[in-house]
Amino acid sequence: MSTPPGRERGDACPGALRLHTADDGALARVRLPGGLLTYRQASVLADLADDLADGHLDLTSRGNVQLRGLADGCGAALGARLRGAGLLPSDRHDRIRNVAASPLSGLDGKGFSDIRPWARELDRLLCASDGLTALSGRFLFGLDDGRGDIAALVPDVTLIATEGGREALLCFGPGPDALRVAAQDVPHAAVLAAREFLAVLRESGGKAWRVRELAPELRPRPERLAARLAAAGIGSAPVPRAALPLGSPPAPGAVQGPGGRWAVSVAAPLGRFSAAQWRLLTRTAGQDGDGELRVTPWRGVVVPGLTAPVAAARLAALADAGLITSAASPWHGAGACTGRPGCVKSLADVRADATASLRAARPGGPGALPVYWSGCERRCGHPGGRWVDVLATGDGYRVAVRRETEDETVAMTTAAGLTDAVTAARDPHPTEPTTAGGPHG
Repeated sequence: MSTPPGRERGDACPGALRLHTADDGALARVRLPGGLLTYRQASVLADLADDLADGHLDLTSRGNVQLRGLADGCGAALGARLRGAGLLPSDRHDRIRNVAASPLSGLDGKGFSDIRPWARELDRLLCASDGLTALSGRFLFGLDDGRGDIAALVPDVTLIATEGGREALLCFGPGPDALRVAAQDVPHAAVLAAREFLAVLRESGGKAWRVRELAPELRPRPERLAARLAAAGIGSAPVPRAALPLGSPPAPGAVQGPGGRWAVSVAAPLGRFSAAQWRLLTRTAGQDGDGELRVTPWRGVVVPGLTAPVAAARLAALADAGLITSAASPWHGAGACTGRPGCVKSLADVRADATASLRAARPGGPGALPVYWSGCERRCGHPGGRWVDVLATGDGYRVAVRRETEDETVAMTTAAGLTDAVTAARDPHPTEPTTAGGPHG
């Protein structure tokens, strides 16, 4: 029988209280279950970026916010201000509050359910569950309103709303099977699924952080989870995991909803907002919207509750401030890890090279693949699905179209050739394989 992969070190995933020491100072990661933020909470984050960090807010691939460049000894002040804003409801559960949710749920007339109540109740249950503190800071819960955007991320525990909104499918990682549960039981069922994962680890003696790290025969079984649910008074039924059409991230721009209400969807270049840009976005929510912001797992932000004229005016102002407001922007779908000088493991200043490349790129076309620059083989924060992997090698860059861990096409280039190589790789319908020029071309 296979055993889960061992981990030679403990999970060092940072949190709001467990800071990570980087070359540019300490780093804090603030969890935002469901990506949900109030106007006041968003304002507090901007103040923290200016007062304690380097004046920026970085968005992560799980819809969380990072503060970098924190000074030594600021942890107590940071924690106190986060608690005061309701952003740190439980010190012990800080790092396990990873909940990604469909950011357009309830806004555009698509999807089968407004999953925000699920996100809030799941967070409450997580903070009340002492046993779940054994989860890794990388374990991800996903709440999908039925459009398939969150399911495409393959979270460890996924709940997918079904047509009619009265039921949901509960899935473990990439497994082929699912359980059908009532919608009102979704948050409790998600917690019980996480407990089942931990039970598998205890029984097998493994130290896996994610469901996908387990051998298929060791992944939590639907029948065992069904028994656990039944013991808690939750009914379920096994069903094959249907081939759900996988949805796309919200495109930048205006989002029309029912009842004459609109939202704006924006992103920052390489997922990094200045405090000034963040405040401009926050004022949009507080002055004209519903007082809510939704941070997405694709390093963007959605602000709901606007009228059509206000949405148009705000998009223009946000574009003038340097934010991404159109899917035609070459910056749309582009990301990068910290790179040099912030990360000692990086082989290049990937953010500078990515910026130079994207500034020279032509506008993107429909369906352009996401692209991510990585300074080393760890590829911290890279997207899932099919994407363009730009990997620093210490002797130029390796550019590959990648699906999960498999490469489809590969080219080598210098930093000077990145624009052409990346543009060709992002084309969703290439006419022929392309090899970029450079010392290895």
